Amino acid sequence: MDKDQILDQIFNDDPLGLLTVKAKQSTARTPDERLLASFQEINDFIEKNGKEPEANPSNVSEFILYTRLKSLKADSDKVEMLKESDVHNLLPEFETSQVNEPSSDYKKSKKEIKSIEDILDDDGLDILGSDDADLFKFKHTPKGDERASADFVARRKPCKDFDKYEPTFKEVQQDLANGKRKLIPFKQENLRPGDFYVHNGVLLLLENVDFEEEEQEFKSGKRVRKDGRTRTIFENGTESRMLYRSLYKAILANGKSVTQNFEKVNEGFIEEFSNITDEDEEAGYIYVLKSKSKDERITSIKDLFKIGYATNIEERLKGAEKQPTYLMAQIDYVAGWKCFNMNPQKFEQLIHNFFGNSCLEVDVFDSSGKRYTPREWFIAPIEVIEQAIELIINGKITKYKYDAENKTIIER
Repeated sequence: MDKDQILDQIFNDDPLGLLTVKAKQSTARTPDERLLASFQEINDFIEKNGKEPEANPSNVSEFILYTRLKSLKADSDKVEMLKESDVHNLLPEFETSQVNEPSSDYKKSKKEIKSIEDILDDDGLDILGSDDADLFKFKHTPKGDERASADFVARRKPCKDFDKYEPTFKEVQQDLANGKRKLIPFKQENLRPGDFYVHNGVLLLLENVDFEEEEQEFKSGKRVRKDGRTRTIFENGTESRMLYRSLYKAILANGKSVTQNFEKVNEGFIEEFSNITDEDEEAGYIYVLKSKSKDERITSIKDLFKIGYATNIEERLKGAEKQPTYLMAQIDYVAGWKCFNMNPQKFEQLIHNFFGNSCLEVDVFDSSGKRYTPREWFIAPIEVIEQAIELIINGKITKYKYDAENKTIIER
């Protein structure tokens, strides 16, 4: 047989079909399919997190979805195509005359670029369009929030002694519902054994940490890296031995800190000062005042109070409208505490140090034109001021600090 016949015999003698090559089917999606898939990612995010994606620079995945949604809302053609998939009513209604017209975003001429969002918005050719380009679609690597979530749930197991913790979890949930505790933004210094946190809606307790320190060499010098295994208890009856830094990253990505129950913090104050007798020495008064000033610089500030000390409050407050320390205006008396067996001046100094990062910065001029900068006015809710005073009296103030940004007291 010649060569061709031999080859024909080889290819024809293939009972198992090993030499049969099937035509590869194309898996490429059409532009419409890519558009629907990109919008579905936004729907999935909302169903998972209970909110629309926001311009969160610390979470790249969420920021991209936020930019994608903003771009879709501005394109009447895409809005029309996505109507049936808009289960969360995210997209606007366009009038018929607006359909097929260029978006107003693209009618603008030059745009001043000041942020990442401005760059992503200034995309007249839709080069960064998420439904066509897929520039930020990583198919073979997990997204940042997915990786954090995976680490967070890794190696969880049932908590054998959960019955010991369950009543406390219920109490914390009740405190949150009643406003006795608050959810505040999470920061690294807030992660401490014995405190509660929320991650993806799940309440958790950092029971303890077996810290270890590792010294690392950098060009700038040596640094000590602190990490260790935790015992973390979850309200669903599970626990984990995840690393301290893994727990920190997970809560930072999608979590909150839970404050202390201030009623319990103040129990020490009630116990210590409920038995004052005639032998105790009265030292003076700590008072809290609110200004009646009509100065817009003052009236525009919420929760602005003066905290001071006086042996005789009525005498001290006479002629307030003529004194720079009272902002050259009449005042309202808000609250006061009679002090026993202590140095009231030191007491007052502690208060001022505690709220120092929220001190009012404003210049006031007396009747002769002389300038003053009062230092006893602070921006803090009255209930927080009351808590701080009680913490000073019961000697626990050193364990706490004032978070001026969130207007609440947190543990150090």
